[in-house]
Amino acid sequence: MRKDLELDTLAIHAGQSPDPQTGAVMPPIHLSSTFAQQGPGQHRGFEYSRTDNPTRRTLEQCVAALEGGQQGIAFASGSAASAALLGTLAPGDHVVVCDDVYGGTYRLMDKVFAPLGIEWSRVDMTELRTVEAAIKPNTKLLWVETPTNPLLKLVDIKTLGWLAGTHGIRLIVDNTFATPVLQRPLLLGAHAVVHSSTKYLNGHSDVVGGIVITDDEELARRLRFLQNAVGAVPSPFDCYLVLRGLKTLPVRMRRHCETAHALAIFLDSHPRVARVHYPGLPTHPQHALTGRQMTLPGGMITCELRGGLPAARAVLSSTELFVCAESLGGVESLIEHPATMTHASVPADARAALGISDGLIRLSVGLEAEVDLRHDLEQALG
Repeated sequence: MRKDLELDTLAIHAGQSPDPQTGAVMPPIHLSSTFAQQGPGQHRGFEYSRTDNPTRRTLEQCVAALEGGQQGIAFASGSAASAALLGTLAPGDHVVVCDDVYGGTYRLMDKVFAPLGIEWSRVDMTELRTVEAAIKPNTKLLWVETPTNPLLKLVDIKTLGWLAGTHGIRLIVDNTFATPVLQRPLLLGAHAVVHSSTKYLNGHSDVVGGIVITDDEELARRLRFLQNAVGAVPSPFDCYLVLRGLKTLPVRMRRHCETAHALAIFLDSHPRVARVHYPGLPTHPQHALTGRQMTLPGGMITCELRGGLPAARAVLSSTELFVCAESLGGVESLIEHPATMTHASVPADARAALGISDGLIRLSVGLEAEVDLRHDLEQALG
């Protein structure tokens, strides 16, 4: 596959070609759990589907191409992908994590890996000096979300890639919110990219999955070992569904962003909204970085309502098109309350320190008509 192809083309063709036996244009779903061998240890590249599977390999190659990387390692969920990355560490190692991190990642580090001896520190990664001050002799990873979840802060990937290289540590970027359509962290200096493929990559809210992309051969070998040894792998059918979703990813992301930008402007002027967090607004603290690092500002919006928790409950109970549910990145629009839903695992004092107030709501803007979504928000806020 040529290296100079555009993302729209790669999403349809990377890692995929007509089936050589039948000519089927779509790659077949290989549901077999095991593969015939010509003799002991003599196989055609596949032995057992936990270890490797043709459909999973196709997905891994496609996402790797979209991210501009060499190696893709797919998992059964985004949390499983994150756990595999943390599983490459040893007791006594240290991770510096962005403060505004997904609640599931917070839980994973705090409740699963910290008891195993992995140290971690949460810092505001929008300030380089703060990150550098948090690095210790035993630091092995910088863990970044950008845009962050749920406050949509942006972190300068290129600068942190330089910092990680200076200290001989790895930079991990969770690219779930942006996708490779909006930013490609490996090309900016990251050592690995992690996705919850449940979200935008699949885009249809019918799969749970995760994937890591890297050019680091040593890291890829370790991740593949953990993928096989732990066995948290996606089914061939789930891999097929994500592959199907990827074909429309560039088109979908442009529409998500177009509608989200229009709704962010509407919300920013609404009297019942105290503040809107959206990288495409000039009032966003990292608005200038958005233009340097991202092609478009994304399909996620968070906003703080006047009236706190009662106001948030009233709005989430009143929308008709925005569905009150966790997750994001599907064709349908979703609305949720981070303090009691996606970030409930983060202690209340930590949420307060971050600015995740009881009046904060998060919108995943889908593919419905912008005018209908705006009317839905207008009546719910009213």
